[in-house]
Amino acid sequence: MCPLWVHRLAVTTAGATLVLIFVGALVTSTGSGLAVPDWPLSFGQVFPPMVGGVLYEHGHRLVAAFVGMLTVTLMVIITHWEPRHWVRWIARGAVVVVLLQGILGGITVLLRLPTVVSVMHACLAQAFFMLTIVLAICTGPSWGKTVIPLVEPKRPTLASLAALTVGAIYLQLIAGALMRHTGAGLAIPDFPLAFGRVFPPLESAAVIIHFIHRLGALVVTGCAGWTVVRVMRQYRQERLLVRPAMLLAALLLMQLTLGAYTIWSQRAILLMTAHVAVGAAVLATSLALMLRAMRLVTPPARMVGDGVLSARVTA
Repeated sequence: MCPLWVHRLAVTTAGATLVLIFVGALVTSTGSGLAVPDWPLSFGQVFPPMVGGVLYEHGHRLVAAFVGMLTVTLMVIITHWEPRHWVRWIARGAVVVVLLQGILGGITVLLRLPTVVSVMHACLAQAFFMLTIVLAICTGPSWGKTVIPLVEPKRPTLASLAALTVGAIYLQLIAGALMRHTGAGLAIPDFPLAFGRVFPPLESAAVIIHFIHRLGALVVTGCAGWTVVRVMRQYRQERLLVRPAMLLAALLLMQLTLGAYTIWSQRAILLMTAHVAVGAAVLATSLALMLRAMRLVTPPARMVGDGVLSARVTA
């Protein structure tokens, strides 16, 4: 296992990435994406005057550069200290993804914020964040401890439920990015109803995108709720599972509240930005729960007679 200071560097990298997601969302929320029209320099300078939208856009670039340096440093250190091949490859993959993310950010500016590239930039940011979370968890001291796996009493397994939740949240973040970058945030201006109805008239692409995002919130709530209930019913004594499960429930409640207030406030800047950042935190927490479930919980043994090729056992 890596020394503790390597784990702390991985946690710092993950934390800085969450800050970067917040700052990137702030750029979109304030409409500052083209406040600096050139790339990689800003008005031909490394440090332009930080006024107006330049503060947000160039500040985003500075934070991104810092995260990139942290990622490269972490990869070099993990390559030197980490004996597990899969951890080293994840660290290398993180470097590749952060470089691609920087290039996508530049293309976004140079092509004047095309929707497809902007959405890809937002989605890749969440994927990179997930890689940093994996590194932060698997380099931690609790991961290296010898554990007696808990036996899963039934299917679907906790790891499967958590993985389903991770997938649902990521798809929901994609829908959210599409909504933000197509200007569909207020396509349905009321909440919890939609134009005073349960199902709005789907007469425009913006309304469809917005309504899909709302439906996605219901799916995420169902998946996360199922996962949290499973943990609290069957693994209440296991702190490594209970803590992320409780945090997931709290963050999800906060995220739903922020989504509602974003509409009620007519897309207030700080509420919109916090909604993106908390969404990333929800994703990270569900991923942490999935990883711990995979390590701590053993799937139920296959019953004799299960499967097409199993022989029937008679007394």
